[in-house]
Amino acid sequence: MMNPAEILSATIHHGTEKVKRPMLEKAVLGFIGGAMISMGYLLYIRVVSSVVDELGSLASFIGAAVFPIGLIVILMGGGELITSNMTAVSVSFFAKKVKFNQLLKNWLFITLFNLLGAIFVAFFFAHFVGLTEVSVYKEELFAIADAKLNMGWLQTIVSGIGCNWFVGIAMWLSFGAKDTAGKLLAIWFPTMAFVAIGFQHSVANAFVLPAAIFAGHVSWLQFIQNFVLVYAGNIIGGVVFVAGFYYIGYRRQMNELEK
Repeated sequence: MMNPAEILSATIHHGTEKVKRPMLEKAVLGFIGGAMISMGYLLYIRVVSSVVDELGSLASFIGAAVFPIGLIVILMGGGELITSNMTAVSVSFFAKKVKFNQLLKNWLFITLFNLLGAIFVAFFFAHFVGLTEVSVYKEELFAIADAKLNMGWLQTIVSGIGCNWFVGIAMWLSFGAKDTAGKLLAIWFPTMAFVAIGFQHSVANAFVLPAAIFAGHVSWLQFIQNFVLVYAGNIIGGVVFVAGFYYIGYRRQMNELEK
C-alpha cells in the first residue's frame, strides 16, 4: 500500500488523465459508470427484497454488502463516475495541473453520461424486463424512493456530503493499493458503509427515482429537486472532505518525495 503522500501524487495523475480523455472515451466510460452504479443498486433491491421477511433490518446490511460491485467494476475495470471525479479532478485542480474550466467541462460531461447510463438501466433492466412489476421488488423500490424524497433539503445535502466522503475515500484507497485484493477491499468497505448508513449518491438516485417514476410512483420534478440537492452535497463531500483535506494534509510530504 502506498503512503498518503504517494496516493496524493497518484490521484493528481489520475485526475489529470481524466480531463485529457477524448470526448468519445468520456462518453462511453461515463455511460458505463452510470450503468454500473445502477446495476449495483438493482442488485441491492433484489437481495434486500428477497430476504427482508426473514432477516428484517439485517437485510439492508446484506444489500449494502453487494452494492459495491458497481464501484468495483468502475474503478478496477474502467469507467467514469462523477462522484469520483469530484475528488480526483479537484485534487489535480488544487495542484494546478487542471484549469477550472477543464474541471467544469469534465464534471458536466461525465454527469450527463452517468445520467444516461443510470436512466437506461432504470428503464430497460428494472422497468422493461418487469422487475418493478413484481410486488415484493416494487415495495422495496418505492420504500427507498420515499425515504430519499422525504428528507428535508438540508438533510439531503448533508446526506450527499457523507456519501461522497466515503466514495472519495474508496477511490483514494484504491489508487494506493498495489494489488487486486487490496483494491477490492479498499473499494468494498467504504462503499458498503455509505449504503448501510443510508447516505445519498446522486448517480445511484438517478437509477432509483427514475425506476420509481417508470413504475408510476414519483414525478420527474421530485427527481430533479432531489438530484440537485444530493449533487451539491456530493460536491462538498468530494471536493472539501477528501480532495481538499488530503491535499492540505499531504502536499508538503508529496513535494518532498518528488524532490
